[in-house]
Amino acid sequence: MLKPDCVFCQKTDLVLENDLAKAFWDLHPVRVGHLLIVPKAHYATYFDVPVTTRQAMDELLFQAKALLDQTYHPAGYNIGINVNPTGGQTVMHAHIHLIPRYVGDVKDPRGGIRKMIPAAVRRHFTR
Repeated sequence: MLKPDCVFCQKTDLVLENDLAKAFWDLHPVRVGHLLIVPKAHYATYFDVPVTTRQAMDELLFQAKALLDQTYHPAGYNIGINVNPTGGQTVMHAHIHLIPRYVGDVKDPRGGIRKMIPAAVRRHFTR
């Protein structure tokens, strides 16, 4: 089921898709090639997504990685899922972030995604 007021339900400029999931460019990318993989049906969080749809999302995640490997040649990836506003989810439609990483995009990539968040923001969230 689609929600008429959900931006992800209405998204039609797709990069990849299968029967149950679709992928499109993030409107506010962390890095070049940042993709979102979402179920075609509306589920608020990743934990609400049925198993068969999660499997379809996972298949699309691997297809998206292959596309990004061929197009942008990243040196690594971050895969992220935010759940509920407290977990950082801003669009209440389940989605997976596939974020390509490039050599030198941060000084020291140890710690993964935390290193891509500016220090001032990290301090705000660790209090």
